[in-house]
Amino acid sequence: SDRKPHLSQGSCTVVMLSLSKKAVWVMTSLQAVLTVFFNSYIFLMSLLNHRQQKKWSPSETIIVALSLADMVHQIICYFWMTMDQVDVNCRLAQMAYAVMLVLVFSSKFTIMWDTGFLTFYYSTKLVNAPNRCYTHVQGAILKHVTLAVILIPLCGLGTCVPMLVVFHSQNYTGKNRDCGVLFPDTASGRGYEVLYLLLSDVLPGLLMMKCCISISVHLAVHLRNMKASTNGAHAPKLGSQMRVIQMALCLVAIFIIFLVVDLYVNYEIVVNHENAIVLTFFFTSVYTTVAATVLIYGKKTLWKALIREVNVFLDGYPCLSRLKVPEQKTKPSSPAKVKT
Repeated sequence: SDRKPHLSQGSCTVVMLSLSKKAVWVMTSLQAVLTVFFNSYIFLMSLLNHRQQKKWSPSETIIVALSLADMVHQIICYFWMTMDQVDVNCRLAQMAYAVMLVLVFSSKFTIMWDTGFLTFYYSTKLVNAPNRCYTHVQGAILKHVTLAVILIPLCGLGTCVPMLVVFHSQNYTGKNRDCGVLFPDTASGRGYEVLYLLLSDVLPGLLMMKCCISISVHLAVHLRNMKASTNGAHAPKLGSQMRVIQMALCLVAIFIIFLVVDLYVNYEIVVNHENAIVLTFFFTSVYTTVAATVLIYGKKTLWKALIREVNVFLDGYPCLSRLKVPEQKTKPSSPAKVKT
């Protein structure tokens, strides 16, 4: 079919970037290295901690599941982009490409919900809800954390498999064509795309926003009470609790930025028929890299170990000694600690 896309002025940037697929592929490769490195570090350090302590806290269980989902997403998505660059004549079966895309979207679903679940966990630890029924629901969910992190990817896979039926593996985007791209061009396909975005992006986003508001209110009330109790004699301190709050709020902030960009790119794909799927992969890669860095910062033991390893590495190169990060000594601490 010779149908060509209608190019709106607002989609010029998307078109230009999607036409430079090789540039996006190269940039994604750099993000892939960072994503795999940071998430592998989280995973291996968590395994080491488990071997020493013989147990995982609920937050560690969620973080390990999230790091695995990040790596799976990155590896499959980059393999698909690489094959798209190598197999220019689309000799590989279209179904193989389509299945890879389903796995990519499924792992993205898992990443979003694992991040939302992690934020929910921290909000339950930081905020005391007065509603007893709500507290019981929270307790029931957190009691089965392992089951939850297993069900999330299964739900993601179940949500994404219908793409093979309602989407087709041919697109009408002129010269800028990808092999086996899943493209919605029917009413049912567009309806499903909206449903997928609601389930994979919007709903976990709303959960995170709710948790973010709860944590922010808790922080404001707590600081006010602490300031009142000290009569303003010195600035209130939250100890390790503040680190957790900063991590949770940062996760929500970067998720919101990613959500806005992702929804816009998907709008261009569905409404204006722009073949910008490689951009969704690139932006998700950036998100997983930044989120992993925030998680490492939030877990003080991981952060200190990473800084120590970086400094040891830089010691071997005197010319890079100025890049060394100062290591903070452990201070005697105090106020309410939250297990991260």
